[in-house]
Amino acid sequence: MPDEIEKEFRKTAMEVFGYKRGSLSIAAGEALKEWVTRMKSVYKMTELEVIEDSVEAIWGMLKASKSGVELQHEASKIRARHVFD
Repeated sequence: MPDEIEKEFRKTAMEVFGYKRGSLSIAAGEALKEWVTRMKSVYKMTELEVIEDSVEAIWGMLKASKSGVELQHEASKIRARHVFD
């Protein structure tokens, strides 16, 4: 953790929970609890999944896509329809 963040954390924890033993532990516990809650919310919202093999995941997405030639032919057909419509 960067020194500046640690200093700010210590200062704030002491101001909020008092200059006594355990203040940092209480503040750290609350910060971690909030972070975990936020991450679980983000995880559920975006339905992220762990990708073990990123190359395989990308390959799977690319297999479903059309080739450049197929896209050119499709674009030509679309342009032709616009001209004749």
